[in-house]
Amino acid sequence: MLTAEQAAATVRSILAEQRPDGAIPWFTGGHLDPWDHVEAAMALDVAGEHTAAEAAYRWLMRSQNPDGSWFAAYTEGEPSDRSRESNFCAYVAVGAWHHHLSTGDDSFLEEIWPTVIRAVTFVLGLGRADGTVSWRREEGGGAPDEALLTGCSSVHHALRCALAIAEYLEEPQPDWELAAGQLGHAVACHPERFLDKDRYSMDWYYPVLGTALRGEAARERLDRDWNRFVVPGLGVRCVADRPWVTGGESAELALALWAVGESTRAVEILKSIQHLRHESGGYWTGYVFEDDAVWPEERTTWTAGALLLAVAALGGDEATVSVFGGDELPTGLTADCCATVREA
Repeated sequence: MLTAEQAAATVRSILAEQRPDGAIPWFTGGHLDPWDHVEAAMALDVAGEHTAAEAAYRWLMRSQNPDGSWFAAYTEGEPSDRSRESNFCAYVAVGAWHHHLSTGDDSFLEEIWPTVIRAVTFVLGLGRADGTVSWRREEGGGAPDEALLTGCSSVHHALRCALAIAEYLEEPQPDWELAAGQLGHAVACHPERFLDKDRYSMDWYYPVLGTALRGEAARERLDRDWNRFVVPGLGVRCVADRPWVTGGESAELALALWAVGESTRAVEILKSIQHLRHESGGYWTGYVFEDDAVWPEERTTWTAGALLLAVAALGGDEATVSVFGGDELPTGLTADCCATVREA
């Protein structure tokens, strides 16, 4: 898929965008969101750039709001969207655990642990009665009584990583165990609890990527909508009814495929998006194939990050395998009725 030299150039494309304070925006002059910031930081860790990754996590530690959240977007270091999205805030747990598995640095894990606790506390404060999590808290403090399947799948993954940290540090979190189990059950078994975003490819593969689905149930889900979203030779559509393939979604699908033993298809998906590669090593966000046009004309750090994580998983990187494979992550308190569906 990539030579060592090509992979190194992709890593450099992320490092070139990282600000001196550790922040990793989408691109120079673009905004930062906490989720994509973590995705890029994890890619730095798989490349051995641990100092740069730690700087990214220290930016999160310094920037966390008193309630445990982060704003949805920052531009040039200042908040540009003051809403706070649950999956954005939860993802620090995934990054923190991945960083620890990459480095073995106990002292840093202990240092970032209070940040993780505050973030999870904020996220669970958005919990709904049906076990799902509202997708955001608005600037004024209100929260819509709505849950998103993609967001909740990501939160479920983050809760499992947070529980792994808690277990490692011998800091039991029974409320988190219950929340992880309830949320995983909702994602795996109750699509009616979420807003209908079926046209987006993320809602298709994220229950797998977020580790709520495994085994035959996961493979059946991926097979069911394969032809709706996958454009042979080009990648994965962001939205089913638009002629637009995107690198980030394609790389995430490859990671989900790998997680359920579909490595051959994962490699083919990653090969198919090499037309998005720029000579700098970065990747264009997307391509409108009916117009033969790159769009938008930006090379995003999170696209490069997602690709590097998928390549790392396929290559057997231990930290990435553990975090995204999910077999070694605590499951929380799972519902008996979903035991055969989850196959965790």
